[in-house]
Amino acid sequence: MSEPHLLDEPTMADLAGKVTQAWRDFAEAFGTALAELPAEAEIYLTVDPTAYGTGEAVYSIAANAVEGGSLLALAVGNLLLPEGYRLDRAAVAAMIELGWSPPGVIAGSGEHFGRSVEVAAAPQLAAVITRTLRDVYGAPHPAFVVYAARDAADQPVTIPQLGTARHESALVQPDPAMLLEAASDDGTDLPEQVKTVVAAMLKTTPDELPVDKDGDIGIRAGSAMVFVRVRENPPLVDVFSPLLTEVDPTEDLFAKLSELTNRMPIGRLYLTGGTVWASIPVMGRKFQPTHLMLAVQVMTGLADELDDRLHGEFGGKRFFSDGDKPVLQESERTGMYL
Repeated sequence: MSEPHLLDEPTMADLAGKVTQAWRDFAEAFGTALAELPAEAEIYLTVDPTAYGTGEAVYSIAANAVEGGSLLALAVGNLLLPEGYRLDRAAVAAMIELGWSPPGVIAGSGEHFGRSVEVAAAPQLAAVITRTLRDVYGAPHPAFVVYAARDAADQPVTIPQLGTARHESALVQPDPAMLLEAASDDGTDLPEQVKTVVAAMLKTTPDELPVDKDGDIGIRAGSAMVFVRVRENPPLVDVFSPLLTEVDPTEDLFAKLSELTNRMPIGRLYLTGGTVWASIPVMGRKFQPTHLMLAVQVMTGLADELDDRLHGEFGGKRFFSDGDKPVLQESERTGMYL
């Protein structure tokens, strides 16, 4: 008899939908934040250069609330990027098609691409910036975006959480021992205990965790993405990662997954729907924070190593391919679907 928690395994369709929804959530929250931004304040967005191998290249966009009721967005241009990471002709064309003016065209833009709109068009500007981060600058997921908001005096401005993107205030480091002690409290329900443990491991607070609409916590692990999902019946915490997508099912692949699973200290590797998954279950009854900590530590290290190894042997696609900077396809360059 199969294990109960395996009856509800994730699929590639679920995963693609999850990533799409994460970007939609980001764009919606960002649009709200832009519309409510105080005069002369700025929201600054950066694709984490350590997340997917861009070295010294910093792909960033700033959106300013200009006195008088307009918004000015500035996106980094080629003269601000090191050689090897500059936008090619297709990427520059994509910027123009998204509505950006070339560097220097809009007053004050300097070496940045510029776009100026009225505050009423904040949702449309948010959609353009979101697509720029994703399709031109190559951020594979909002979790790879760090943001901050500041006023004219360079003081922090409070804005809504931008989906699963990371606010710079997430660097606040609470006492992990206190959080773990709280997670061990039998009076706390399982989802809250799990959030407390993961927050302690990431040196942030439970409220700052990137949690999507499915309730899954997303954790970046180099070129891989790890999710933590709480299941209620039976009580279980599933720590899982899509290692490889669009892979052909072969005898060699099944043999390799079996071999690697036998060598894993906990968890398993399996293939379903053309996707190789890694999964480590943690029992929810009599929940032990240390068990979840071990599962997350193993999975984050395992996922970042195995996706590269399996890709080299069996092809397919890693979920977040290192260094990829995708550009809009012709079929995508009409309208804003966000």
